[in-house]
Amino acid sequence: HQVLRANNLRDKVRVQTDGGLKTGLDVVKAAMLGAESFGFGTGPMIAMGCKFLRICHLNNCATGIATQNAVLREIHFTGNVEKVKNYFRFIARDVREILATLGVSKLADVIGRTDLLEVIEGDTQRKNKLNLQPLLSDGGLSKDLPQYCVHPHNEPFDKGEMAEQMVKDCLPAILSKSGGSFSYHLKNIHRSIGARLSGEIAKAHGAEGMGDNPIELELTGTAGQSFGVWNAAGLHMTLKGDANDYVCKGMAGGRVVLSPPDNSNFKSQEATIIGNTCLYGATGGRLFAAGLAGERFAVRNSGAQAVVEGIGDHGCEYMTGGIITVLGRTGLNFGAGMTGGFAYVLDLDKDFVDRINHELIDIHRISSENMEAYRFHLEEIIQQHVDFTGSEWGQYILDNFPHYLRKFWLVKPKAADIGSLLETLEQEAA
Repeated sequence: HQVLRANNLRDKVRVQTDGGLKTGLDVVKAAMLGAESFGFGTGPMIAMGCKFLRICHLNNCATGIATQNAVLREIHFTGNVEKVKNYFRFIARDVREILATLGVSKLADVIGRTDLLEVIEGDTQRKNKLNLQPLLSDGGLSKDLPQYCVHPHNEPFDKGEMAEQMVKDCLPAILSKSGGSFSYHLKNIHRSIGARLSGEIAKAHGAEGMGDNPIELELTGTAGQSFGVWNAAGLHMTLKGDANDYVCKGMAGGRVVLSPPDNSNFKSQEATIIGNTCLYGATGGRLFAAGLAGERFAVRNSGAQAVVEGIGDHGCEYMTGGIITVLGRTGLNFGAGMTGGFAYVLDLDKDFVDRINHELIDIHRISSENMEAYRFHLEEIIQQHVDFTGSEWGQYILDNFPHYLRKFWLVKPKAADIGSLLETLEQEAA
């Protein structure tokens, strides 16, 4: 807040605070420190019936709130929107009463008013050594400078011309549900490619999209951030090149394929092709990437399937569904907080067991006789990867599959029955 005011930017930026806000007094204090937007988490959860058991990460929430398990939600969830609305009515009333005691009529009048706060004496010698005055300083700035955001939005520099051209070209095929193939060249200034088309597909045809007659985009070049974001069913994008962070964030359906340019001579399994935090929060669809991905691959994935040839740290973090296949090395902390879905990982260096988070997952070899279904499933997945990307590394694994099969691990949540993983997947697909 102080720095934005000092740089004449406070009127253009909305400042939000969250983290433990529960009462009207919390809101007023945060406003006095410079916030105009307030995030609530725990309070509304309690209003919906949360009993604060601190087992959200286990996917077996006793009140059916923090879980992907439809049975738990159906049996135990008793919350409704009126309970949450009522909670916030109490918060608003609390804020209004506190503002009245201060002699002001609206919350905007106390934003940035650190002069209304005072430092209380600490109850320990250590606390009394804290100097909190810098938090209460106005930086010696003029009181005429704005204390909160007054512009509804900032005019974006990026006009999204490429995305709009795609919509112009493809919209007739979307509305008629005839599908079709279109080609474009991308640069890294082209961000969120696919989002506009996905929006038009969902608007015209709902969640199921155009699965039978998809829009096919044949792309070359380098995509900017969020390539394939919120990808809808019926949008298939093939990119010969590479892409930045957040590929397929929030992906809901369709297919996204990335492979090196035709004239490249490097080994795909040794070169990065997509950035960090790909498949974040994805719920469906398929991603095939003939190359390496960055950190936090498939974080919070709850239904997408993906094949990649190596990833960084924190892979499959908080994953609750879907299938991830890694044809190469992973970083550290793989599977932290993972409560659903499963993964196949190729362990070439025999150190994968030291790179996983052991809290919620366990790993199994799939070369034994009783894992035959998984062997066939893995081979089928790699074959699809080769078919879509032309990956030489994937083909080499298939050509020597008996040898590499012994190096694969199946990663699953400890709470999941290994005998029913594929069956559960088929049921979810149905």
